[in-house]
Amino acid sequence: MLAERIRALRQAAGLTQVSLAKELGVTKQSVSNWENDNIQPSIDMLVRLARLFGVSTDYLLGLDSGQSLRTDGLTTGQRAHIQAVIDDLLALRRD
Repeated sequence: MLAERIRALRQAAGLTQVSLAKELGVTKQSVSNWENDNIQPSIDMLVRLARLFGVSTDYLLGLDSGQSLRTDGLTTGQRAHIQAVIDDLLALRRD
């Protein structure tokens, strides 16, 4: 689960394994090993990955199926606007 989520989040962010490795200060081989489920990132690295991708560590570990959006620093009105956009997109999926 963790391996798939790291890969999916990296790809969704438009990052290569090399660019993610640079962002985190690790080797490309480390990222490759995480994504191939050969090794697990440390707890510290798990927290850094979660912060980088704006998800919870529970999401990365497969304990939480939902992703959340970070809205720190946004006004209540801006948050409401984002929720309205999300609601519209979900309604389109149902059609």
